[in-house]
Amino acid sequence: MSFILCYITNSSEEEALKIINYLTEKRIVACGNAFPIKSAFWWKGKIDNTNEWVAIIKTKEENWEKVKEEVKKIHSYEIPCIIKIKVEANEDYEKWLNEEVR
Repeated sequence: MSFILCYITNSSEEEALKIINYLTEKRIVACGNAFPIKSAFWWKGKIDNTNEWVAIIKTKEENWEKVKEEVKKIHSYEIPCIIKIKVEANEDYEKWLNEEVR
């Protein structure tokens, strides 16, 4: 059985945790992690260097559309980065994930 990780960049630790908690409470995801990063990207004609926080959430692949839809509702960015990564894990972990996610 496989599942997905979603990589979502955020403006702050608070926003990353807000998104993780929001999706977890809705049982769209089983859990998530947040950590700081330094980013460089093109934005409005120039390179922007900034500090961000990444939320990595874990869910069933069938919830991908729900994740994108729900994140866009509450994210502060005009164009949020929401990336899907297909993964596999040990059997016990995947069983737990499937039990926790609707």
